[in-house]
Amino acid sequence: MTEPLEVQLENGTIVFVPEFDWSYQTKGLVLSSFFYGYIITQLPGGWLAAKIGGNRMFAIGVGATSLLTLFTPPLAHTSTGLLIAVRIIEGLFEGVTYPCIHAVWSRWAPSEERARLATFAFSGSYIGTVVSMPICSMLAHYTGWPGIFYVFGIVGLVWTTIWWLVVKESPENDPHITAAELKYIQDSRGTPSMNGSHIRHPWKAILTSGPVWAIVMAHFSENWGFYTLLTFLPTFMHDVFKFQTSQTGFLSAVPYLAMAIVLQVAGHLADWLLKMEILSRTNIRKLFNCGAFLSQTVFMVAAAYAPSVSGCVICLTIAVGLGGFAWSGFSVNHLDIAPPHASVLMGLSNTIATLPGIISPPLAGSIVTARTAEQWRIVFFISSAIYLLGAIVYGVFCSAEKQPWVVEVDSDASFDTDGASVTTTRGYDNKAIDTSSEM
Repeated sequence: MTEPLEVQLENGTIVFVPEFDWSYQTKGLVLSSFFYGYIITQLPGGWLAAKIGGNRMFAIGVGATSLLTLFTPPLAHTSTGLLIAVRIIEGLFEGVTYPCIHAVWSRWAPSEERARLATFAFSGSYIGTVVSMPICSMLAHYTGWPGIFYVFGIVGLVWTTIWWLVVKESPENDPHITAAELKYIQDSRGTPSMNGSHIRHPWKAILTSGPVWAIVMAHFSENWGFYTLLTFLPTFMHDVFKFQTSQTGFLSAVPYLAMAIVLQVAGHLADWLLKMEILSRTNIRKLFNCGAFLSQTVFMVAAAYAPSVSGCVICLTIAVGLGGFAWSGFSVNHLDIAPPHASVLMGLSNTIATLPGIISPPLAGSIVTARTAEQWRIVFFISSAIYLLGAIVYGVFCSAEKQPWVVEVDSDASFDTDGASVTTTRGYDNKAIDTSSEM
């Protein structure tokens, strides 16, 4: 949108001017505006997902965002203010998606398969990045940048329709599930799938829980590095190594391809270690998350000093790829410590983890004013320091055991807003309800 275009003046002179002559600060504002809306709906999205079903809220979020994407080009041509406004609204709808997925997994995922199922789903984010970066480069080259928004908007609407028709809130509501599969999920899940209206979240206990804040810090740290690279990697490649946008699309996608692959390996490895009882669930989460963060700290610094584009891409590929192990730690930890509250816990952690998307682009834009390698190194140093802090906090406070404040509420109980005031509660007894006879 900001690359120079060939323009012929009235006197026949050919000049090159950008279609949108934005400063780095304006670019940062446009990129980060999405997250202004995204951060607002994390907790409400998790709460609504628990109440009315994660599958429905997820479809609404993706469908509305896809529809708004189609309006982005005309609004951008109208004014920068309207472009920023529509991106904020897109963020409002997209903000419900991650909490909704945890609401779905809390009902569908057997306990011993959480890591590989959740990481398989999360890998879609990175596969999407891998696919979209080169496609965006080609669309921008052959159709102009508006084609990017039209193509992905339409694809999003088609996908939403399929999701709405196929995905059910819980296995109990799926007419196509077999009795054996339903019983397996229920027995392994360890708790009946409660009606959303009966779930009450013990907010005081949640907000004072060390394991919860360990997840929050890990999520924040991983997203800082991810959002920094996602928004500025093509610009960094152009400034430091003089790559054009059409070339950076493929190179920029390589680190996220590594992440998508590593996520699959890490999820299966985590569940295998748990099944073989080689390590406890807590130690598996700590090993994967902290080991990844410490390695990412090293390779982000190495990328900042890489003398060639190949060396830089290798370092960034390793750094981003190792994030797959981190996601196999903290991203399924919500389901470990509090399955009925996993959607709101994801909403809480993703609320804080969205702050990097708001802070990082303007901060990088204010640092990289001369577009030099030295200034870009500062951006990478900040990411490395945050990874290191995340490793320390998660290593100290992480737990993967059900927390004492997690209760399953009887349907005839009376409540107020704090779980401590529930008049009729019972702890987890790990006895599933076998409803296969009803199917």
